[in-house]
Amino acid sequence: MMYPMTRLLASAAALSALALLVAPAASAQPDATLVDLVDAAARRLQVADPIAANKFHTGGLIQDPAREQVVLDAVSAEATELGIDPSYVTTAFRDQIDATVAIEYTRLAQWTFDPAVAPADAPDLASSREIIDALNREMVTLMADEWGKLHSPGCRAELDQAKATVAQERGLDPLYRQGIDLATRNYCR
Repeated sequence: MMYPMTRLLASAAALSALALLVAPAASAQPDATLVDLVDAAARRLQVADPIAANKFHTGGLIQDPAREQVVLDAVSAEATELGIDPSYVTTAFRDQIDATVAIEYTRLAQWTFDPAVAPADAPDLASSREIIDALNREMVTLMADEWGKLHSPGCRAELDQAKATVAQERGLDPLYRQGIDLATRNYCR
């Protein structure tokens, strides 16, 4: 049995670790805004682990179509406000959500096969969602800032370099490298 104060301290420690995990990586180049966008996408993906831990301990469903639609509606509205194509942004975020869901399923499978490596407690889902919502806003703003690059002939090469930089700076494992590939697959048009 975990006492209330112990549970509170454990939750605070988990949230502190999560905050460090999703802090922006220092960009190596001053004009590396695709690095900034890819880094925000990677930070958003990294929230999949605490969400999966919550769902592992609570038995919650991985897929949440209602929540996903709220996210897609919000980023579409923000895209419209910023004067960029909401369809482009919605497609990019659909990929981001699909990558996050894939990571969550993978983690649940790993923890089911080996419960000893599963997180000890269930992080607060509301805190993870607040982080995701903030990263969503950051990503749409970065998409608007880099609209020209995302629609240029050089986008693919710049995106590949940004993914390599972020993967190295964040120490992304193969699962997260696959996730970032899926999350960014429709960035260049």
